[in-house]
Amino acid sequence: MTPIHLAMIIAVLNQKGGVGKTTLSVNLAAALALAGQRTLLIDADPQGSALDWQAARQTESLFPVVGMAKPTLHKDVPALAADYHQVVIDGPPRVNELAKSAILAAERIVIPVQPSPYDVWAADEIVQLIQEVALYKENLRCAFAITRKIGNTAIGRDVVEALKHYPFPVAAATLGQRVVFAESAARGLAVLEVQPHGPAAREIQALARELLEM
Repeated sequence: MTPIHLAMIIAVLNQKGGVGKTTLSVNLAAALALAGQRTLLIDADPQGSALDWQAARQTESLFPVVGMAKPTLHKDVPALAADYHQVVIDGPPRVNELAKSAILAAERIVIPVQPSPYDVWAADEIVQLIQEVALYKENLRCAFAITRKIGNTAIGRDVVEALKHYPFPVAAATLGQRVVFAESAARGLAVLEVQPHGPAAREIQALARELLEM
């Protein structure tokens, strides 16, 4: 008998490199796990960055990381998700069948975007793919998340305005351009472990809450 999954499945997707997709995925999973939620991170990126992050870790992980970069992801996830409250999918870096499968598997989609016109323009393809798949998923919810934002800059404000022509909202919680994200990743840790009361940790927690309430 196939297990019934009750997990919330969140996919982090963007085909543009350098937007902090894996950084967001691992830290989001850590925030959920530290909030007492049984959490699973699925690495659906053929580059295996989330698996590399886990391999760099010296202590027991807050959550398991499973590699599953294949276009049958949406068929395989329900059985995997059965024992978890939350599942985070670190999506592939291109718009392809694997990305489509990640969308089909998810109930929430986060599109990380840097405050750059190039990132805004590059969002077209993933937005179109999500819209196509959303025709078959009534309860799919999507949002942009601003990453690597430099505080009190015009470009940080302008990107929110530029994203308004897309059909998805922009999350109120944003992630700043902070060294601790890279420093923690190099050790296979989350920012909540390295600086649990720091600004980066608060930003991740705020975004996690917003996504669950979306």
